[in-house]
Amino acid sequence: GGVVPGGGAIEMEVSRHLREAALSHTSKSQLFIKAFAKALEVIPRQLCNNAGFDATDVLNKLRQKHAAADGSGKNFGVDVNTGGVVDTYEAFVWEPSLVKLNAIASATEAACLILSVDETVRNPKSENPQDSMPAMGGRGGMGGRGRGRGRGMRR
Repeated sequence: GGVVPGGGAIEMEVSRHLREAALSHTSKSQLFIKAFAKALEVIPRQLCNNAGFDATDVLNKLRQKHAAADGSGKNFGVDVNTGGVVDTYEAFVWEPSLVKLNAIASATEAACLILSVDETVRNPKSENPQDSMPAMGGRGGMGGRGRGRGRGMRR
């Protein structure tokens, strides 16, 4: 593991690559890729907000730098001292690459987990609540057991 440029430079560069890759897709996946790319830009945006600078202006400058065809802007991130952009690698604003990889992987995993909750199977019986309500026994309406209480205590 080495170091990578900080100040949101990595997030902006990954975001740029994802936006370019999204153009090669024509299905819904294009929307998902673009949304992920936009989500990565939260890091430099928050850095600007925390430092008291106009995030929209700084992000536009960063996008412009990272869009350079020769790749000369790939290390540019937020300059919290001036409110502009700077080559964060040259300015000694570094982050451990392992930490950055773990952060992106963890955030991606969390997003996938949240999205998987939305992929529920529809049960036609559950469309009408009256039809799907099973007959419940006494003692709290849970068939003799409270919610999540296991078997109960033996006497």
